[in-house]
Amino acid sequence: QVQVVESGGGLAQPGGSLRLSCQFYGFTLDDYAIGWFRQSPGKEREGVACIRSSDEYYADSVKGRFTISGDNAKSTVYLQMNSLKPEDTAVYYCATDPWSNCHLEDSEYDYWGQGTQVTVSS
Repeated sequence: QVQVVESGGGLAQPGGSLRLSCQFYGFTLDDYAIGWFRQSPGKEREGVACIRSSDEYYADSVKGRFTISGDNAKSTVYLQMNSLKPEDTAVYYCATDPWSNCHLEDSEYDYWGQGTQVTVSS
């Protein structure tokens, strides 16, 4: 059964770091893409980063600050977030698009986690 579960959110100060984890079940990164998305109140959901196998892609808003990585042995994808800004505050979701290349079109992702809150504030 295909499933993804996020963890690792919390509170960070501006300029600080957090690492999110996405545990996945029922597939490997060789075949399925995993994307990270975020949504803050009053805003549309935004694609942040994605990974499939050795391919990675980042939204311009996080490029150079966030790093996505995957570990098939641990069935986990990580999102390392550095140099955090208050505008990074959002609920972060991971999702998977079966048999797809890496992309950030959220409407095409079929399986979603429950989300984890990230708050960046002093």
